[in-house]
Amino acid sequence: MDIFHVLALVGGLSLFLFGMSLMGQALERRAGGGLRGILGRLTTKPAVGLLTGLGVTAVIQSSSAATVMVVGFVNSGLMTLRQAINVIMGANVGTTVTAWILSLSGIDSGNLAVRLLKPSSFTPVLALVGIIFYLFCKNPKKKDTGMILLGFATLMFGMEEMSGAVAGLGDIPAFQNLFLLFKNPVLGVLAGAFLTAVIQSSSASVGILQALAVTGQVSYGAAVPIIMGQNIGTCVTAMLSSVGANKNAKRAAMVHLLFNVIGSAVCLVAFCLVKAAAAPALLDAPASLFGIAAAHSAFNILCTLLMFPMSGLLEKLVNRIVPDGEQPERQAKLDERLFATPSIALERCHEVAKEMAQASVSALKDGLAYLETPLPELAQKVREKEEKTDRYEDGLGTYLVQLSARPISEADQAEAAKLLKIIGDVERISDHAVGVVESAEELQEKEIRFTAAAKEELSLISAAVREILDLTLAAFQEDNLEAASMVEPLTQVIGRLKEQLRTNHIKRLQQGGCTIDAGFIWFDLLTNLERSAAHCSNIAGCVMDIAQHNINLHQSLRQLRDGSEDYQEKYRWFAGKYRLDVQRI
Repeated sequence: MDIFHVLALVGGLSLFLFGMSLMGQALERRAGGGLRGILGRLTTKPAVGLLTGLGVTAVIQSSSAATVMVVGFVNSGLMTLRQAINVIMGANVGTTVTAWILSLSGIDSGNLAVRLLKPSSFTPVLALVGIIFYLFCKNPKKKDTGMILLGFATLMFGMEEMSGAVAGLGDIPAFQNLFLLFKNPVLGVLAGAFLTAVIQSSSASVGILQALAVTGQVSYGAAVPIIMGQNIGTCVTAMLSSVGANKNAKRAAMVHLLFNVIGSAVCLVAFCLVKAAAAPALLDAPASLFGIAAAHSAFNILCTLLMFPMSGLLEKLVNRIVPDGEQPERQAKLDERLFATPSIALERCHEVAKEMAQASVSALKDGLAYLETPLPELAQKVREKEEKTDRYEDGLGTYLVQLSARPISEADQAEAAKLLKIIGDVERISDHAVGVVESAEELQEKEIRFTAAAKEELSLISAAVREILDLTLAAFQEDNLEAASMVEPLTQVIGRLKEQLRTNHIKRLQQGGCTIDAGFIWFDLLTNLERSAAHCSNIAGCVMDIAQHNINLHQSLRQLRDGSEDYQEKYRWFAGKYRLDVQRI
């Protein structure tokens, strides 16, 4: 083996790892909505969790990535530790799919139909289709499909290049002695664990082992312990991802480690006993690509069958290893580990934004209640909720910007942009809630009283604002398009009502029924209420845009106002409901 073979090996390995990463990322984007749906249907049933882990890992082709996702889910409160245990077990089985795909490289037959199954035969066709999809299709899903095909083609070309580069190693005595050394099961386990820990992918390390198997010097006696070690080495990624996470996320990572260590230890003992007692000839036979794939699958399935009935004991064990702290831990509502699955990270953003909207709406309602009954605790609640929404906006806004900078689909990009707009409007509503409280406090400090007519008018517009807050919250939290369609006509009614109330107050000033100081506070109150309604309109418009995959909010609202009889009917209904008696000023 000369320097050119070494360069070919390095290049093949690089293409192999890059192709696997490229394909995995594209698969995640392409299946994003499906992953979100799978998570939504996840229950505490062990079998469902097991199949979920198996399916997700088979899709994204990486048990390490799947386990990091699970750690992020647990850290964010999306998944319990018991659910995580079952999903992790399923992920270990799902990761074996890659080895079976790579084993197709070992097909060797003169039959044309069989030869067509060899990757070197069909991979060029996949690469051609992939580049056509990627370069000439504008549909994001087709582009991702093209990227999947290109990633797979790159992976297989890398595999072929590695296999060709190492083919001559079989005649080198040092290489033969190396794999004779690995027939010591403990050394084989350590070697497999070290290699997988370095490249952080058991699927990739199994692929490298399969590439080395073409030399004919990798026996089953050496390959099986290495496979056991690979399962231990893949835990490094999850353990690193749990640093800085809450205790349950650390426990989820520990479950992955214990599952693989215990499973490997039991299987290693059984392997050593079989080797010592029976010394089967198979252990000295050269391992084939199919044989390695079969051994990988058998090992992971056996570990799962062994540990699955003991998931409860495993949970108790990790609870002892990672005990509860003295202080209760807060869940990270937005975890950067969820960036591994952007669609689920975006769904989490929606949930946090809904909590933010609830706090903001509650703040304005408390502010309106403070107008009627100025209790100090109400004012304190409003300010606390306003500070809470500020924190929400800072954290959620930063998270959404970071998420948008990642390679996500155009649909998710548009949805993230809309969500950024929504949280800005939600935060402004809480600001106006504080404005209402400050106006009420100014009334008390200056001992100013509104006239009876002004109080009735204020009750009328306050009732309209409470209704628009309820409609907006229902529209956003429940994706209620009917409620969303009612927000804009009510916004217009509140805007018209504000102008009528301003006019009436000016008349009261002219007639000496009110003071100038009261007028300033009155105008501030009306402005805060009218602007709150305008922000509700923006939120409802974004909800409708997201549902209709539209991108122009102002155009949508204009079309709603100008071209809809339904809109006009709702406007007339609200106008009648909040009709002002203009004669009484």
